[in-house]
Amino acid sequence: MAKVLMINPDKCTGCRNCELACSFKHEGDFRPGATRIHAFTWEREGISVPMMCQQCDDAACVKVCPTGAMHRSTTQANLVEWDESACIRCKMCTVACPFGNARYDAATSSIFKCDTCHGAPECVAFCPNGAIEYVDDEIHTRSRKKAFAAKFKDAFQEVR
Repeated sequence: MAKVLMINPDKCTGCRNCELACSFKHEGDFRPGATRIHAFTWEREGISVPMMCQQCDDAACVKVCPTGAMHRSTTQANLVEWDESACIRCKMCTVACPFGNARYDAATSSIFKCDTCHGAPECVAFCPNGAIEYVDDEIHTRSRKKAFAAKFKDAFQEVR
């Protein structure tokens, strides 16, 4: 069965361990700017939320990519992958993502987006409070994830 990353915002303390684990796993360096996950904090509301690629069913980044560098995985269900060799660095995927979870890193000339660490997400392993889980993709899991995604999309629209 396919698996998905599930966010539990009520458990996030904003410690940012997920960001450090991700950047170290992918870049071999503790560089928060090189992470594929971001813990956003809303001080006024007193909440923090880890956000990463939502692996959208109808992924805007895949739709706008002119070369197919952003594409649906053929080996891992529900995963949107980035192919560095096919990418022309047009950054259309970064503009198209409604959550801002595809980012361009000028230091490496790469697009950063979550790849679930190929089935062993470091963010999950290093989250001390269980705010991020890697769970079976079941109907109730997917509906909960979609509800959270819609809620945050609306919240981000208000901030703009």
